[in-house]
This record gives sequence, structure tokens and C-alpha cells, in this order.
Amino acid sequence: MKRQICDIGRRMWQRSYVDGNGGNLAVRVAPNLVLCTPTMVSKGFMEPSDLCLVDLDGRQLAGTGRRTSEILMHLGILKRQPRAQATVHGHPPYGTAFGIAGLLPPTGLVSEYELFVSAVIAPYHTPGTSELGDEVASLAQGHNTILMANHGVVSWSQNHLEDAYFKLEIFEACCQTYLIAIQLNRELSLISGGHLQQLLELRRRFGVPDPRMISEV
Repeated sequence: MKRQICDIGRRMWQRSYVDGNGGNLAVRVAPNLVLCTPTMVSKGFMEPSDLCLVDLDGRQLAGTGRRTSEILMHLGILKRQPRAQATVHGHPPYGTAFGIAGLLPPTGLVSEYELFVSAVIAPYHTPGTSELGDEVASLAQGHNTILMANHGVVSWSQNHLEDAYFKLEIFEACCQTYLIAIQLNRELSLISGGHLQQLLELRRRFGVPDPRMISEV
């Protein structure tokens, strides 16, 4: 698991989803234990020995460095969502740009986005604060991807860490694709209502949270 966290951190850095020492990852390894990335370390150059173990209250139990300063955001999701197994936070430029503008990419454009991502915008709170953790946790019930205004994106998965990363990757690709599409000066082709309903049914089968079926997730 430590090696996988380092591998995905490296992939995020290579794709410019994180900058400087930004971004963080967390994985539930026991009901009350979470493995997370350290603070002040580039996600592109982490080693397994850098990682930290914390409980659900954020108390560090193991690790030579300090745990990420944004752990409360991750723990907010993991505590509110008992089935959540992993969280990934980054600063992907296209998605973050949408957050600065206070927008989400339109729905009905990209099938993978409709299948796997349920996104929402959270208002700005200072990174690392309990206010941000509470805000993100409150939105995680109906969404697996939260765009934080003027900050970045955090995604969670009920399956595993790579799936949480996939949500981030798909969200960023959709934002980038939409911005390219509108520059072509053509009317955008939307997925029809009937086909969207089929995608929604697949979301239900995949266990993707969606506010339209909140009582069933």
C-alpha cells in the first residue's frame, strides 16, 4: 500500500496535478487507521518510509515526518463515509480553473464523466482547517468528487486508491476537453436523455454516489 501511494503520487506529479509540495493522499488500512502522505514533500519523490499512520481523529501514530496538514479534509470524508476506502487531493490546472470561476463542467458531454464522477463545488475555506474538513464531509454523501473553490479537487472511492485517483483524472480530462470543445465554435453534441438515463443506471450498479439516488447509496 505504501508503494502504491508513492506510485500514484508520482503519476499525479508527472501529469501536473500537483505542484511544489501540494496534494495529498490517504487510504483506510483498518476501521480506525489511515495511511497518509507527509507534509512538505513533493508527491513526485516520496518514498514508502515517508508515509504516516494516523487515527480517525488525526493523531499521528507512526512515521518519521509529520502527516499532511490537510488530513482533516481526508478524515472528514472517511468518517462521514464508512465505505470510503481512499481519498486523493490535487491541484489539476483545468479543474482548479473551474473552481476559481465557480463552475463545474456541463453534464451530458462525456460518457466517462457521467458514469464515474459525481461532482460538486465547495465554497472556499482555508486549507487544513476543520471548517474545510466539515464542508467536504457534508458534500461527500452525494458526491465522490469535490471541487474546492480557489483550492483544488478531492475525490474518494469505496473501492481502492487507484479508483479515487481515476475520479480525479476523469474530472480533469472532462474540464480540459470541454474547454477545447468550446473553442471549435460548433454546437456541442449532448448525450440524449434516454442514453443519460442508461448511464445513470450504470452508475447505480457501480455504486457511484449521486444526489438523484441519495437514499440508495
